[in-house]
Amino acid sequence: MSKPLTVAQLVHQLQTLDPALPVFLAVNPDWPFAHTIGKVIEGTGMDGPAVYIAENGQDHYLPPAVAAELDWTSA
Repeated sequence: MSKPLTVAQLVHQLQTLDPALPVFLAVNPDWPFAHTIGKVIEGTGMDGPAVYIAENGQDHYLPPAVAAELDWTSA
């Protein structure tokens, strides 16, 4: 099981990107789709406080090059 990303790590990764770009969740490597992001909340996780990013609907198939970059498929 992989270690969850922290808020600081996520912010660090996002700081290098154009703030006007839309954001999607890439979901399910077997059926790769892009989903829009809904609410971001702080709640209680399995081991204490945690942040949750809600999925807000399927938007489109994940482009093959993106799936390949995620190591889900070959381009």
